[in-house]
Amino acid sequence: MTTPKTEIYFATRKRASAHVYITKGQGKVRINNIPVEMIPQETAREVILGPLEITGDLRDKIDISVRVRGGGFMGQASAAATGITRALIGWTKSKKDPKDHPFPKSTREDLRKRITDFDKYLVSGDARQKEPKKFGGPGARRRKQKSYR
Repeated sequence: MTTPKTEIYFATRKRASAHVYITKGQGKVRINNIPVEMIPQETAREVILGPLEITGDLRDKIDISVRVRGGGFMGQASAAATGITRALIGWTKSKKDPKDHPFPKSTREDLRKRITDFDKYLVSGDARQKEPKKFGGPGARRRKQKSYR
């Protein structure tokens, strides 16, 4: 028996980066080899499951495995959600149409429209980053106070 084709998608949010592997399957979603239902932070779990709830019954036809590293738990959740969205709609930076994606092109176009209506940043990602620290102070903007006395 040959293994089903795996597509790999990538997403980042703040300092977190996620690699998403999508294959044909029975609807299993794992984050760092832990089923998504077992994630302890409820808010993070809701963020990750957002794009999967929009897909509806299409979720039962695929397996998704996410490897996510760096950042805090919400940054990781947002990176995973963006990566899952990109995997579901077959969106890559090079805009090439993936040949061995589990969903046909028409399904992905419809899915992309529904997800974009829900949240436009799930596909494109959130570009905000932490501002880098500058000299003369402990952070990006804060400086030592002067008293003039």
